[in-house]
Amino acid sequence: MKIVTADQMQGIENQAVARGISLEMLMENAGRAVATQVSQVLPSVIGKRVLVLVGPGNNGGDGLVAGRYLRDWGAKVDICLCAPRAQNDKNLKSAIQRGIPIIHAYEGGNLAEFGVAISSADVIIDALFGIGKIRPIEGIFKEVLQKVSLVKGRKSKPVLVAVDLPSGLNSDTGEVDPSCPYADITVTFGFPKVGLFNFPGAEKVGKLIIADIGIPQDLAQDINIELITEQWVREALPQRPLNAHKGSFGKVLVVAGSINYIGAAYLACMGAARVGAGLVTLATASSLQPILASKLTEITYIPLPEAKTGVLGSKAISTLQLELGNYDVLLLGCGLGQHPETVEFIKSLLTDSSQLSAVSCLILDADAVNTLAQIPEWWRKLRRDAILTPHPGEMARLLGISAKEVQESRLSITQRSAREWGKTVVLKGANTIVAVPSEAAKVNNAANPALASAGTGDVLSGVIAGLAAQGLSLFHAAACGVYLHSRAGEIVAEELGDAGVIATDLLPALPRVIKALKES
Repeated sequence: MKIVTADQMQGIENQAVARGISLEMLMENAGRAVATQVSQVLPSVIGKRVLVLVGPGNNGGDGLVAGRYLRDWGAKVDICLCAPRAQNDKNLKSAIQRGIPIIHAYEGGNLAEFGVAISSADVIIDALFGIGKIRPIEGIFKEVLQKVSLVKGRKSKPVLVAVDLPSGLNSDTGEVDPSCPYADITVTFGFPKVGLFNFPGAEKVGKLIIADIGIPQDLAQDINIELITEQWVREALPQRPLNAHKGSFGKVLVVAGSINYIGAAYLACMGAARVGAGLVTLATASSLQPILASKLTEITYIPLPEAKTGVLGSKAISTLQLELGNYDVLLLGCGLGQHPETVEFIKSLLTDSSQLSAVSCLILDADAVNTLAQIPEWWRKLRRDAILTPHPGEMARLLGISAKEVQESRLSITQRSAREWGKTVVLKGANTIVAVPSEAAKVNNAANPALASAGTGDVLSGVIAGLAAQGLSLFHAAACGVYLHSRAGEIVAEELGDAGVIATDLLPALPRVIKALKES
């Protein structure tokens, strides 16, 4: 499923019209899709009060169509016109013919009537502004949306359904007007818009529904930003032939852990094992090996020289060099810490391309990423492809900007960084983004507070490493790993709630997610 800008969407609609698909048909399908979602969120629409907020453009037309369907299905519909409509507006005439009450709020004297309608509404449909020109929300539009936000704060709050996107949300950037309301459901048409996944706009979207309104999918074939979908992941998962052995599913070497972050090594190794890697080996500070061996019985170990107890020393590089050729994937960084000798070890490893040529895939997380930020023009010294998995703070350090700036332009920053660095970049967080040097990108439509706890990122890195070991490309391993990880988080949260979930809870859920995908 492609993700589009406003200009791209308008171009796609124009191409659809050129193929003989009328704008009237698209509007009819869009309005019906909104009405259908309203009917599904309520036990029954019969007798329920629905208030449709109608703006001046096509978005308002979609709302009028939705109101007509809901009236025909038995709902008590009110339409609030916040701007004049054309005299020949067929959808407005149809509403009037059905006896739907029309509140002319833009005339200024009917706000009391609007207040009565909104105070009794079970559902509010926001059809004020779509993907057209962005401007500050003022006047009657501002008053109406402020009232919407006020009633949404009540105990018996109405359900707010946004048409295409919440009014005041920039469909390209995710920036929001101060009056932009928090939707419970956003029904977007044809293709999801970029701004729905960028913050702060993503917080306003609620549950995102992508409605097929009859636009041919091939019209977006040249667009290089896509959602990660269940079907795409299912088709990309590695095969498990009956005559396989452990070597068939790849060998992962994890260099991780330190005295303060022992658990990071455990979580990364188990993440790789739980998605099917054939062999996982942990290279860690020698004094930590007995501790981890009592917990991690299924993996093998390479004890490495220490700078001090539980801290990897710079001399570890010579030991590791002898082992790299035995593995398909190297995962480096989880919980290593920033002791000067550990940092020196990481720098020596990453800036010597001859050492890294032995492994087919390199994945850098946590302290490996933090160490890169200390190397001027590190991407010129790390002369090979790799997967980087920074969270927003780590990404900010790599770029020399603030985490806030990263969050405000997550998609464009990830794409640009992947291109400039020549690496696959996984920007973690709500709606995780995976981008490659060609600037092709995939977005995971998932925001789960259950995953906002220590160690879940280590699990993700291990998952990506385990998939890469089984032969997936860097892009596929990263994107599939992100999806499996987030879906495991959803399964755990469904059982436990979103508070108190810990990283180890994800591990047994991972094979269940894979099993469900293969069986569906």
